[in-house]
Amino acid sequence: MIIDYPEGATPFEPDETEGLLLTHITTRAELDRWEQDNISQAYLWAERLKKTDFFNEDFICRLHKKMFGNVWKWAGKFRKSNKNIGINWQEIAVELKKLCDDTKAWTEFETFTPDEFAVRFHHRLVCIHPFPNGNGRHARLMADLILEKILKKPAFTWGSASLIKQGESRKRYIESLKAADNHDYSLLMEFVRS
Repeated sequence: MIIDYPEGATPFEPDETEGLLLTHITTRAELDRWEQDNISQAYLWAERLKKTDFFNEDFICRLHKKMFGNVWKWAGKFRKSNKNIGINWQEIAVELKKLCDDTKAWTEFETFTPDEFAVRFHHRLVCIHPFPNGNGRHARLMADLILEKILKKPAFTWGSASLIKQGESRKRYIESLKAADNHDYSLLMEFVRS
C-alpha cells in the first residue's frame, strides 16, 4: 500500500500496516475512503447512544473500534510502539485513567465552560495518542459526543473542512494543537467553532 502522510500525521509501523483487513487497498485515497465509510457508521451508532458514561477506557476503545474496526485488526487496541506524537506507549492506560478521572471532576465542579471542557479533553486525548492511527478523528468525535450527549451543546465545526488532507484547515488545526501543548488554548478554542 502506498501511504502519503499529510503534515502532522502519524506514520504506520510495518506490523500495523499488516493489520489492514482490506487487502485490495493500494493507495492512501482508497484507505481514506474506506476509513471514512467506517467512521460514518460509527457516527450513526453514536447518535443512538443513550448512555453517557464516556469517561472510561472501555468506551474510548469501543468507539475507536466502531470507527476503524472494519478496516484495521488493531482498531480499539492501544498502540505498542512510540510514535512521532504521543506519550510513551507503556504509559497510555495510566494517562488515559488520569484524563478520565480529571474529566469526571471537571463535570462535577463545572471547572470549564462546555467548549473549553471539550477542547481540553480533545487536546489531552490527542497528546496521549492511544491508538496506532485515527487518534485525531477519534478525539474529535469524543469531544463532539461530550458536547452533544453530556453538556447538551452543539458539536464543533472543526474549521468546517476536511482535516484529513493537506490544506489550510489542517494547518490551522495542527498549529492550534501545538499552541495548546504550551497551555495556550485560544487558537484551538477559536478553531473548533470556525
